[in-house]
Amino acid sequence: MQSRNTIAVMVGLLLAAPSAYAAEALVPKQLAGPPSDFAAMQAPSPAAAAIISRSAVLPVELTAAKAGGLGWQARIPVESGALRFALLHGGDRGWQVSLVAPDGARRDAEVLSKSMQASSFGLGGDQHPADVYTLDELPKGQWELAIDAPAASARRGLLVLEGDAGTELAAWAAHARHWVGTTQTIVATLGGGGDAVELGAGAGSIAQATLRVTAPGGATVAHAMHDDGRHGDGAAGDGVYGASFLADVAGAWTAQVAVEGRSAGGAPLLRTTEHIVPVVERSLALRSARAQGKAVGDGRLAIELAVDAAKAGQHYRAWAEVWGTGADGAAVPVAWVGGMVTPAAGRLSMSLDERWIARAGARAPFELRKLRLEDPDAWVTVADAERLPLSLPGIRTKRAAADIAIDEVMTMGPRPASLAAKAPGGRLMLVHGYCSGGVWPAAQFSSAITFADNNQNRSHDAFARLIANFGAAWPSFGVVAHSQGGAASLHLYTYYWSGLDNATPTTARLIQSVGTPYQGTNLAGILATLGSWFGVGCGTNSDLSYSGASAWLAGIPTSARAKVNYYTTAFRSTNWWTNDFCNFATDLVLSDPEDGTTERANGQLPGAVNRGHVTGQCHTAGMRDPAQYLDASRNATMNANAAR
Repeated sequence: MQSRNTIAVMVGLLLAAPSAYAAEALVPKQLAGPPSDFAAMQAPSPAAAAIISRSAVLPVELTAAKAGGLGWQARIPVESGALRFALLHGGDRGWQVSLVAPDGARRDAEVLSKSMQASSFGLGGDQHPADVYTLDELPKGQWELAIDAPAASARRGLLVLEGDAGTELAAWAAHARHWVGTTQTIVATLGGGGDAVELGAGAGSIAQATLRVTAPGGATVAHAMHDDGRHGDGAAGDGVYGASFLADVAGAWTAQVAVEGRSAGGAPLLRTTEHIVPVVERSLALRSARAQGKAVGDGRLAIELAVDAAKAGQHYRAWAEVWGTGADGAAVPVAWVGGMVTPAAGRLSMSLDERWIARAGARAPFELRKLRLEDPDAWVTVADAERLPLSLPGIRTKRAAADIAIDEVMTMGPRPASLAAKAPGGRLMLVHGYCSGGVWPAAQFSSAITFADNNQNRSHDAFARLIANFGAAWPSFGVVAHSQGGAASLHLYTYYWSGLDNATPTTARLIQSVGTPYQGTNLAGILATLGSWFGVGCGTNSDLSYSGASAWLAGIPTSARAKVNYYTTAFRSTNWWTNDFCNFATDLVLSDPEDGTTERANGQLPGAVNRGHVTGQCHTAGMRDPAQYLDASRNATMNANAAR
């Protein structure tokens, strides 16, 4: 237990931070990096972030029954003799569930209740009550699931049905141009045992496919999906189905693909995938087909683009490759440039240190390649160019390439004067995750401050800015973060100057995270679907989806990733003949091993320092095993090794 003095100090620090920060503006870094980063920082292929699912999520809407009360029925497949499903009911315990076998035999609510376990379904603090049913030794085939309830009961719920892992559905957005007024296409195909993204994997056949789209305002429309070569689905008859919808307003759209069919073995199947499609206004446009460079002092160049910006003060993430010409006349890569930029007076500017040009041995003519300007909360490209001629003034540096070592100024630009010197009083900031609150036991950390933005839904960019705001009350800080807090802290270090850049010693760990879904989680799309259906929850967060995470990571350089030390955990294996889990309900839609929220595979951050994987720990409190942030031994290790 924390002492009253410790708590009082923490409360005082929390109250002091926002007012102390108010006098200081957040300064973006002027980013650049070596050509070796080019491959890792390309805009990802939409198919590379496909959602792969062995499960189905079905909306439940009870209607008036002839005999009085409310009722709902649906056909569900039993593929392998076993059946697991979760029923999200909003806390209404008046629902009665029954199953009817293919031969007409009925299993009533009393029998089913013996196979039921109370659970919850969610991400972070966004949890929804759920009952999970597990039944074995069932006849294969199409069953009927029925729900009966009193007339005063809740009418809406969600059914999450687990299918056989041997057949998976893969679905993805066909392109990344999610602009208002454009047609959005979702494609889907079946595959087997992890090979679902290989088109025509031959794992089964689709009899019917539907795309259910919910607009930001809540209106839902269903579209039939086709494999005829005319719906963005590739060649006719290739097993890939597609459907499109018009995105006519900005905001977070949700799209669910639902397919019925049969596995390669002939078993009936039902699969769904849930997608977040962030749609933005094209608030920025290039006004010129050229880029202009000018000297700005201290050996730096400003690379300017003429733009039309619809929103004053709106910032964007910029990224582009800089190419020059070698002594032999061939094109040579110089560096990439980018960062958070804000247009002003019809111009947008990126910055480049002249030493990158000298290091590459490049000369005119120069050009920008693969330029993209992105919305900072959705990572949707709003303006781009494959190649732009770049005019640069004469290079002033005379240093030979061999004498140039890459330093901070080359990669991040000059430091603001406010960070020029390190003062005493550094802290270790404890950061929570999505829709959460203070989770870290502060008494296990020294010189610690607790960041608190309780039960909120923020993009990585907005989250990072809040961390900077809070941390501005101290001369420097390192971070220990949980869940989304790890990604937000990395985002802050990458794009903005803050006390993170003053933390010492420099050999210590700057950012440490546990359970962060750096590559996204399947729960993000399902919770968006759940929120649109129930009208409750913390809200849609595309940064936590597979596609959003991959788009965000495409702007994070290897030098920043190297500052992260991360841990993953998963459930404890109890025996070989039963399903192991952290959360009984989310286990239906996550691939093992996982911690109830983050799959181990998607908790990896390429280029960072993997500090290990531990079993017997779950993502948060209330799951089967202890919460991962309560590991006193690991907390002691992170505390001892943290920069401050």
